[in-house]
Amino acid sequence: MTRLTGKTVVITGAASGIGEALAHALAGEGARLLLADVDADRLEAVASSVRLTGATCLTQLCDVSQVSALEALAELALRELGGADVLINNAGVALVAPVQSLSLTDAHWLMDINFWGVVHGCRAFTPQLQARPGGTIVNLSSVFAMVSLPTQSIYNASKAAVRAFSDALREELRKKSGNAHSAESAHAVRVLCVHPGGIRTRLVTQARLGDISSVAESPQALQAQFKGVARTSADQAAAAIVKALRDGRTRLLIGADARLGDWLFRLAPGRASAWFSALALWGQRQVKRRMAPKS
Repeated sequence: MTRLTGKTVVITGAASGIGEALAHALAGEGARLLLADVDADRLEAVASSVRLTGATCLTQLCDVSQVSALEALAELALRELGGADVLINNAGVALVAPVQSLSLTDAHWLMDINFWGVVHGCRAFTPQLQARPGGTIVNLSSVFAMVSLPTQSIYNASKAAVRAFSDALREELRKKSGNAHSAESAHAVRVLCVHPGGIRTRLVTQARLGDISSVAESPQALQAQFKGVARTSADQAAAAIVKALRDGRTRLLIGADARLGDWLFRLAPGRASAWFSALALWGQRQVKRRMAPKS
């Protein structure tokens, strides 16, 4: 897919962060948008801003953890926009808590959104993506699909699951099927798996927190630490994803920290998480020093 002008793009988790930045970036590319999120007020604010640029932009409330919500979103895309050319499974949440004390309710909540939301979206939209040439699925994973940090085990697991799911789905959708002269023939669908590092979004602000005493003194301190080490903006992440879409990529690392984590994993898979965790701890200490009041 070299041009996005006139293409229909569906984005989940579009009310903030990377999703919001993608909405603006893709509107600038001339795409038609269907934005989905659970936050009605923020979703409409993003859509109103996008429409000021002259772009076609529809919205729908959507809880990606619910199969019926994604099916309804796919039906809207087909009915109002003729079907999707690109699906971006961006919706995601965070949970910070040690394994032994985390709430299993919170763990299932995260997996239902971060992993099952991706599965639900892919299943709901694949038929219409196969009906249009150049169809593409974009699944948001993370550098934490390769390396893991303590207190983020469930988040790590969800993003590793998205990576593995995307790799399998890519092979299933790689080849065309059916008679080339038949109206029912299916086009190949590309699957792009995206692995961001630290992106300056509301992810940590909105995270569910358990016992964070091993990583921060308070929720406010945790948020400040994240802001201090997250060097990539949502706009930069969106620009990288749009370029990867145009270039026909199937894998994308965003940020120096993502490239470092991936390199460590390739170098020594059994030790990469320990090294990455040590580097993260060092970075947190540097942030604390910068924030400490000067005497």
